[in-house]
Amino acid sequence: MHLRHARYSRTARAVLVTASAAAVLALSGCSAQDAICGGDEYPVLAVGSTGRACAPEGEEPPKGYARFPEGKVPERVGDEWDTYWQTHTLDENGRVVTAPQE
Repeated sequence: MHLRHARYSRTARAVLVTASAAAVLALSGCSAQDAICGGDEYPVLAVGSTGRACAPEGEEPPKGYARFPEGKVPERVGDEWDTYWQTHTLDENGRVVTAPQE
Protein backbone atom coordinates (compact mmCIF):
# COMPACT_ATOMS: atom_id res chain seq x y z
CA MET A 1 0.00 0.00 0.00
CA HIS A 2 2.82 2.37 0.81
CA LEU A 3 4.41 1.84 -2.64
CA ARG A 4 1.15 2.59 -4.37
CA HIS A 5 0.80 5.86 -2.48
CA ALA A 6 4.36 6.88 -3.49
CA ARG A 7 3.66 6.08 -7.15
CA TYR A 8 0.46 8.13 -7.06
CA SER A 9 2.31 11.04 -5.49
CA ARG A 10 4.98 11.02 -8.20
CA THR A 11 2.32 10.85 -10.91
CA ALA A 12 0.32 13.62 -9.32
CA ARG A 13 3.41 15.80 -9.04
CA ALA A 14 4.29 15.17 -12.70
CA VAL A 15 0.77 16.15 -13.79
CA LEU A 16 0.87 19.26 -11.60
CA VAL A 17 4.26 20.35 -12.96
CA THR A 18 3.15 19.79 -16.55
CA ALA A 19 -0.11 21.67 -16.02
CA SER A 20 1.70 24.54 -14.30
CA ALA A 21 4.21 24.86 -17.13
CA ALA A 22 1.41 24.87 -19.71
CA ALA A 23 -0.45 27.55 -17.76
CA VAL A 24 2.62 29.78 -17.57
CA LEU A 25 3.17 29.53 -21.33
CA ALA A 26 -0.51 30.18 -22.05
CA LEU A 27 -0.70 33.19 -19.76
CA SER A 28 2.53 34.73 -21.02
CA GLY A 29 1.32 34.49 -24.61
CA CYS A 30 4.86 33.79 -25.64
CA SER A 31 5.97 31.16 -28.11
CA ALA A 32 8.53 30.74 -30.86
CA GLN A 33 5.68 30.82 -33.36
CA ASP A 34 4.96 34.45 -32.46
CA ALA A 35 8.38 35.66 -33.61
CA ILE A 36 8.42 37.76 -36.79
CA CYS A 37 11.58 35.98 -38.02
CA GLY A 38 13.68 33.01 -37.01
CA GLY A 39 16.65 33.31 -34.66
CA ASP A 40 19.22 33.74 -37.41
CA GLU A 41 17.18 36.24 -39.42
CA TYR A 42 15.96 39.82 -39.14
CA PRO A 43 12.80 41.45 -40.56
CA VAL A 44 12.95 43.74 -43.59
CA LEU A 45 10.28 45.99 -45.08
CA ALA A 46 9.35 46.27 -48.76
CA VAL A 47 10.02 49.86 -49.83
CA GLY A 48 6.76 51.61 -50.74
CA SER A 49 4.45 48.94 -49.32
CA THR A 50 3.71 46.99 -46.17
CA GLY A 51 5.22 43.78 -47.53
CA ARG A 52 7.83 42.11 -45.35
CA ALA A 53 10.40 39.38 -45.47
CA CYS A 54 13.15 37.93 -43.31
CA ALA A 55 16.79 38.30 -44.30
CA PRO A 56 19.71 36.24 -42.99
CA GLU A 57 21.75 37.92 -40.24
CA GLY A 58 24.98 39.36 -41.63
CA GLU A 59 23.52 39.97 -45.11
CA GLU A 60 22.04 43.11 -46.63
CA PRO A 61 18.28 43.21 -47.33
CA PRO A 62 17.17 41.88 -50.73
CA LYS A 63 16.64 44.38 -53.58
CA GLY A 64 13.50 46.42 -52.97
CA TYR A 65 13.62 45.90 -49.19
CA ALA A 66 15.11 47.96 -46.37
CA ARG A 67 15.90 47.48 -42.71
CA PHE A 68 13.35 48.84 -40.29
CA PRO A 69 14.48 52.08 -38.61
CA GLU A 70 16.40 51.51 -35.38
CA GLY A 71 14.06 51.23 -32.42
CA LYS A 72 11.05 50.55 -34.66
CA VAL A 73 11.69 46.90 -35.48
CA PRO A 74 8.80 44.45 -35.05
CA GLU A 75 9.86 41.43 -33.04
CA ARG A 76 6.62 39.54 -32.36
CA VAL A 77 3.36 39.22 -34.26
CA GLY A 78 0.95 41.84 -32.91
CA ASP A 79 3.53 43.91 -31.01
CA GLU A 80 3.52 47.73 -31.20
CA TRP A 81 5.80 47.92 -34.24
CA ASP A 82 4.15 45.04 -36.09
CA THR A 83 0.87 46.92 -35.82
CA TYR A 84 2.45 50.27 -36.76
CA TRP A 85 4.09 48.94 -39.92
CA GLN A 86 0.77 47.58 -41.19
CA THR A 87 -0.17 51.19 -42.06
CA HIS A 88 3.27 52.76 -42.61
CA THR A 89 6.22 52.10 -44.88
CA LEU A 90 9.50 53.60 -46.05
CA ASP A 91 9.76 55.62 -49.24
CA GLU A 92 12.69 55.36 -51.66
CA ASN A 93 14.57 57.97 -49.57
CA GLY A 94 14.15 56.02 -46.33
CA ARG A 95 11.51 58.34 -44.87
CA VAL A 96 8.60 56.88 -42.90
CA VAL A 97 5.33 57.54 -44.74
CA THR A 98 1.74 56.36 -44.61
CA ALA A 99 1.44 53.18 -46.66
CA PRO A 100 -0.63 53.31 -49.84
CA GLN A 101 -3.98 51.54 -49.79
CA GLU A 102 -3.44 48.08 -51.27
